[in-house]
Amino acid sequence: MLKSMLLTVGIVALAGCGNVRTGPMEHETKVLELDKSEMTRAQIKIGAGELRIGGGASKLMEGDFSYNDPGSRPQVDYHSTGVRSDIDIHPSGTVQHGESKWDMRFNDSGGMDLVVKMGAGEAHLNLGSLNLRSVAFDLGAGEVESDLRGHPKHSYDVRINGGVGQATIHLPKSVGISAMAVGGIGEINVSGLEKRNDRWINPGHETDPVTIRLDVKGGVGQIDLVAE
Repeated sequence: MLKSMLLTVGIVALAGCGNVRTGPMEHETKVLELDKSEMTRAQIKIGAGELRIGGGASKLMEGDFSYNDPGSRPQVDYHSTGVRSDIDIHPSGTVQHGESKWDMRFNDSGGMDLVVKMGAGEAHLNLGSLNLRSVAFDLGAGEVESDLRGHPKHSYDVRINGGVGQATIHLPKSVGISAMAVGGIGEINVSGLEKRNDRWINPGHETDPVTIRLDVKGGVGQIDLVAE
């Protein structure tokens, strides 16, 4: 069922492309130097393609970008007040065709608010090492896998809105978890958590000082919450 829906979306997208010509794959590396900011807000917007985000960067941000359409060339806007840094990464064109692969790594030390907006494609978010303050993810059509397993030092909120596709969220078992998961047309599968009223919680960690609060909404597709 899910594959047939994604196939339909892909066919519609291809039909709208007409006779668009793409060129050979191009590659760019972009780096933002680490500053004295105590927190960073990173907003990433990609029309379609493959997106990977992780931690472990020695700089503020280290990115590798591949694309074969000029409209998909990434534009990186950066501003810092010395206390807070704002990073805005988005395509240079209003319309994107062809193939895009964006791979970004961020520094683990400062607090981070992460906002991701993706039209269609595949996203892998390996966020467990980051010092997260909040995560917001909007997916139009495709699949997202978010790995939050790690050792967070403070509580934070995660909001995921899925349009058509599948969302898999891996959670740590060592902290408190309060998850609200609502599917429009599709399935919600939960492993390692316990249902309490309208929420899923991590039993035995209800009074922990650190809690990950999730609000997951799926449009058409499947949501998997896995605590391990």
